[in-house]
Amino acid sequence: MIHIIVNPVSGKKKATKNLRIVERMLMERGIEYEIHATCEVHDGESIARRLSEQGETEFVVLGGDGTLHEVLNGLVDPSICTLGLIPSGTGNDFAGMLGLPLDAEKAMALILKGQPQPIDYFKVGNRRCMNVCGLGMDVDVLERCQRGKMKGKLKYLWSLLRSLFAFKGYKVTIESGELSTTHDVLICAACNGKVFGGGIKICPDAIADDGKIDVVIVDCIGGKWKIIKAFMQLMKGRILQYPATTYLRCDRVRFTPDAPRTVQLDGELYYDLDFTVEVGKGLRFYK
Repeated sequence: MIHIIVNPVSGKKKATKNLRIVERMLMERGIEYEIHATCEVHDGESIARRLSEQGETEFVVLGGDGTLHEVLNGLVDPSICTLGLIPSGTGNDFAGMLGLPLDAEKAMALILKGQPQPIDYFKVGNRRCMNVCGLGMDVDVLERCQRGKMKGKLKYLWSLLRSLFAFKGYKVTIESGELSTTHDVLICAACNGKVFGGGIKICPDAIADDGKIDVVIVDCIGGKWKIIKAFMQLMKGRILQYPATTYLRCDRVRFTPDAPRTVQLDGELYYDLDFTVEVGKGLRFYK
C-alpha cells in the first residue's frame, strides 16, 4: 500500500493538479493507494506519524520542501521507510539538487520503477532535516517573510533586500571533534543538499548520500559592501571560494550562538533548538 501525503495548496495548488496524474498512473497499474491531504501546518507530520505507528512504510509526498520536512519528522523509524517525492512546491530545492523530474508523470514513473536508494538526513536536536539547516541571514530573511504582507517571490525578494542592509551578524561557536572556533556569522549552515532559498547554491560540493555533514560558515566582516559581495558570490555558486568562508566536512557538529536564536531546518523556523547535527541513515528514497 502506497500512502500519498499531499499538500493541496503547495505550489499555488500545483500539488492538486499533480495528484490527478499520480492517481491515474496508479489506477492504470492496479496499485493500491490511499490519499491523505493536509489541511494546516504540521498535518503532514501528524499523518506520517499516525501511519508509521500503524506499521506503514511506503510514502509518497506531493508538495514542496516544507511538506517533505513534515513527513520526514513524522516517521517513527525512517530506517524502515521508503519515501518518494513528486515535486509540487515553489522552490523544490531538494528535488532539484537530486535531479528529480519536475514533471509529475516522470517523477511518478521513477517511483513506480521501484528502485529506492539509501539517502542521508540530519538529526538536529529532537528534529530532522532533509536539505539544509542553519543560522544567520537566511533565517533573518525567512523571519521578515513571515512578518511581511506581500506574497510569492516578491515577498522573498523584498525581505532579502532588507536583510542585506539590516542584518548585523552574531557570534556562533562551532564544535566538531577537536575543532572549536567562534565566528561572527553572516551565514552558518549544515548541508545535506546543495541548494536552499529557492535555488541559492549554498554548498555545491554537498552529496546527500555520503554520510557526511558539509558545514559552510561565512563570516560577517568588512561592512555592508563586503556582505553584498559575499551575497553575490553566493548567488553565483562560488561561496566556497570566498575568502571569508570556512568549509568543513564532518560526522557531527554543534553550533552554539551567543544568545537563543531562531534556526531554520528545510526553511522551517525553530526558536532556540539544540543545534547539534548528526547524520541519520537508513531511509530509502526514490531518486
